[in-house]
Amino acid sequence: MSVFLALQGGSVAAHDMNSRDRDGGIRALGRAPGVLPTGPLNAITDVTGVRVGQVTLNHGENIRTGVTAILPHGGDLFRDKVPAGLKVANGYGKLAGATQIIELGEIESPIVLTNTLSVGAAMEGVVRWTLAQPGHEDIRSVNAVVGETNDGGLNDIRGLHVRPEHVIAAIESATTGPVAEGAVGAGTGTIVFGFKGGIGTSSRQLPQSLGGFNVGVLVQSNYGGLLTIDGVPVGTEIGRYYLKDAVEAEKPDGSIMIVVATDAPLSDRNLERLAERAFAGLARTGAAYSNGSGDYAIAFSTHEGVRRTAARREEQAAVQEWPNDRMSPLFVAVAEATEEAIINSMLKATTTRSVVNGREVVIEALDMEQVRTILDRARPLSARP
Repeated sequence: MSVFLALQGGSVAAHDMNSRDRDGGIRALGRAPGVLPTGPLNAITDVTGVRVGQVTLNHGENIRTGVTAILPHGGDLFRDKVPAGLKVANGYGKLAGATQIIELGEIESPIVLTNTLSVGAAMEGVVRWTLAQPGHEDIRSVNAVVGETNDGGLNDIRGLHVRPEHVIAAIESATTGPVAEGAVGAGTGTIVFGFKGGIGTSSRQLPQSLGGFNVGVLVQSNYGGLLTIDGVPVGTEIGRYYLKDAVEAEKPDGSIMIVVATDAPLSDRNLERLAERAFAGLARTGAAYSNGSGDYAIAFSTHEGVRRTAARREEQAAVQEWPNDRMSPLFVAVAEATEEAIINSMLKATTTRSVVNGREVVIEALDMEQVRTILDRARPLSARP
């Protein structure tokens, strides 16, 4: 049974996923974005070895935030680095560790997601955890990778409630298996298209004829635009979308962090290309890519043959990489998984209440039955190819 950690009364306790988290998602509506099958879990953890841990801070009248940690594998992340690529669609954000990923094409730490003003605390947590690992007594530099979105619409973000120990707890609780989605972890206080967003995940599996590889995606969704599900402009049907009547506009600003994992043996250059294709899935959901949005995608490979081990770094050992001409199916996989992960982050979220600047705020979750009705009316399942 998958668990996430929630802060209650100042302590961290384990909680099992709620029924909406387990049973919701776009597939509960009979819809399946794209043409490729999912892995067994339909989660980023379908990529063997990838682990996810989350700490949820949801207490009092206005603490609605948390931490989500993604570990590329269960070994020594610093010594056994994974190749990685990064792409930015709009750079209004604070992605710590970005320049070293760009320069060296590798990741040496957990990837941590949190809120905008907690990036510093998250970096401290990652560094403290890394330095404490056995055999790391000689380490004097750690490139902590920390992404964020701004959850200040629901969370007392200025209170700086995320602490390094929360980050360490998320890392140390990380497991393979099902991933809690919706208003959990770093998605506890996020908002998408005016509705409750959060953490979402999905995966795709290529047939053996195309390599048999897995692609998994995890998102922290927090942005605006015109909500589109399965090609249907749901936002216009509901009557909530950016630029409605050009005056009563939903605010489009916000951000999204997209983390992509694959077991395909890709170079950092092709991982950068894979990360870029994640934005195709983001576009399909109706994202505005606004001026005030931070839209980031990080992709890494877990394949043993492309790991940046100490021996390979010193001996310049030959690395067998997947060829450019066979990348297109992986591009399709990441676009499909990103689209579904985002929609799942909304459909698995729950209505969230808070008090911001002395005013009660209620951000509603998408109504599954309302969405079902809109989709069936606009595009009946029997009409799908």
